Amino acid sequence: MAPIKLIVFPGGFNWPVWVAEEKGLFAARDIEVTVTPTPGSVYQLTHLIDGTFDIAITLIDNVIAYRSGQGEAPVTGPDLCGYLAADSRAFPILVTAPDVKSYADLRGRTLSVDAMTTGYAFVLRAMLEKGGLKEDDYTLERVGGVQQRYQALLEGKHAGSLFMSPFETLLKTRGCNVLDTAIRVLDSYQGHVAAARRDWVSTHRDRMAGFVRAFTDAVAWLYDPAHRDEAFSIFCRHTPDADRSAAASAYAILFDAKTGFPRDGMIDVEGAKKVIELRARYGKPPVALGQPSDYFDRSFIDAVRPSQG
Repeated sequence: MAPIKLIVFPGGFNWPVWVAEEKGLFAARDIEVTVTPTPGSVYQLTHLIDGTFDIAITLIDNVIAYRSGQGEAPVTGPDLCGYLAADSRAFPILVTAPDVKSYADLRGRTLSVDAMTTGYAFVLRAMLEKGGLKEDDYTLERVGGVQQRYQALLEGKHAGSLFMSPFETLLKTRGCNVLDTAIRVLDSYQGHVAAARRDWVSTHRDRMAGFVRAFTDAVAWLYDPAHRDEAFSIFCRHTPDADRSAAASAYAILFDAKTGFPRDGMIDVEGAKKVIELRARYGKPPVALGQPSDYFDRSFIDAVRPSQG
């Protein structure tokens, strides 16, 4: 088995990774994947860049940011690139404290983000602007990854943050409010991709090919209705505090026929353009940014398509 060191954010979008592990799909491609959860994007990206990890499931915005010198950490990524769309086309959801029921209620309050200059921070800023708030009406505080933001909201330390499934469902059951969805502001947005350094991929093409094939095999397995019951059990084993109801809610979002995981692993090109547009609008220092094809190599998913028929 060829080893791969994978670093991920916690969340339901890791469902294909859990399935590939438990159903032997990684092993079938002669790879052994060690999965490490990240406390935040800075840790994830700096350690992907320094070679501690081989592949990261991370937002494509992080790839673009560190490639262009706009990353949260003062390092410029080597030739980071995305190779597989690794989440659904669902959008992050703004969840707020029990006493926050409108954008106006956020005036003078603090919201949490993973990082100030990457990831969903720009999505949140665009949503708050659309909700009628100016930049000096609120405060953003860098907290770290989704687990830290989830806990901070439950403890009343912050007034809101962006979450993906199943966290919005878990928070709603604990009295928090689902205030808005990013889709109302952004018609499209590409989220997570499986990213790696081009130099690592150039010398480990078989491993990347195996990972892409196993991941897309897992997505196909998850879309099969015959596997629904087992899929929910896998989800619950990997998601603290989640029950089968939470699994069902997450599944309805992540594997929706129209907006769920892309079966072929292809990025949403219009969504990637929106990421670049927001980065050009909010990113510092101002830099010239490229096109989606500059940050995503589709050669591995193109190689998978014929085998999938």
